[in-house]
Amino acid sequence: MTVLGAVGLAVVLYAPDKPRAALEAAYPGTYRNVDGVRLRLRDSGPRDAPAVILLHGFGASLDTWEPWARALSTRFRVVRLDLPGFGLTGADPTGDYSDARAMQILIEMMDQLGIERASLVGNSMGGRIAWTFAAFHPSRVSRLVLISPDGFASPGFAYGRPPTVPILMQALPYVAPRGLIRANLAAAYARPEALSEPTLTRYRDMLLAPGVRAAILARTSQTILQDPAPLLARVEAPTLLLWGEKDRMIPISNAADYLRHLPHATLVRLPNLGHVPFEEDPARSLAPVERFLAS
Repeated sequence: MTVLGAVGLAVVLYAPDKPRAALEAAYPGTYRNVDGVRLRLRDSGPRDAPAVILLHGFGASLDTWEPWARALSTRFRVVRLDLPGFGLTGADPTGDYSDARAMQILIEMMDQLGIERASLVGNSMGGRIAWTFAAFHPSRVSRLVLISPDGFASPGFAYGRPPTVPILMQALPYVAPRGLIRANLAAAYARPEALSEPTLTRYRDMLLAPGVRAAILARTSQTILQDPAPLLARVEAPTLLLWGEKDRMIPISNAADYLRHLPHATLVRLPNLGHVPFEEDPARSLAPVERFLAS
């Protein structure tokens, strides 16, 4: 490729951040200052009902839970948030995207909302934050729902050292091609055709929120996994593992590791669903969660 061609390609692919005001108008939420972070959240359902906190996965936002949140809010107080570095919460001014920082934000948010104890529901990265929080703060967690949780070593993520950030990913703060985002999201579905255009648009909009792409790059370089076994052994809360049998991102074979180390865990397998069953088939994937939370 000539220099002129490379410059032309860069111009075509360049995608600036979207204005915050427009995004906040399109995607509702309330905002709280939590330990210096302007945290976007949604708080629905009866305030005196048992609390459920929903933690999204990497690259997602609180909007990923919309169908589940509507259904659960009839019986529970449901709190969902954009974790720092994602969505309309955006960058953490500290630049710290460690799990320890996420737990600090989570516990202060609970304190501000007057939630002494909650059930935590987490997907992928959010699942790792959920079980880590339950290990360090057992008195604050009543039940735990882990949906294809992250945490064990996998190709590119070894214990005790940061991952290698691919050179192409370092262009993330400047580009957001819709086709590439579609391909990455489709891999999270057992049936890629279930990925709707509005869902794709929402993911791309959240990626284009001010400061998010640079924050994602920073989080990636800061992700240092530790052997989960000692922490999982400390989890006291009854735990539901929910796993799509067609998960191509964190395969269901990983469930055996969690069942081996979590003292109070059961597994529910979801046939013909992938990594984000709450988006792919909200009603079918929610049924076992409702039974577990109500038991």
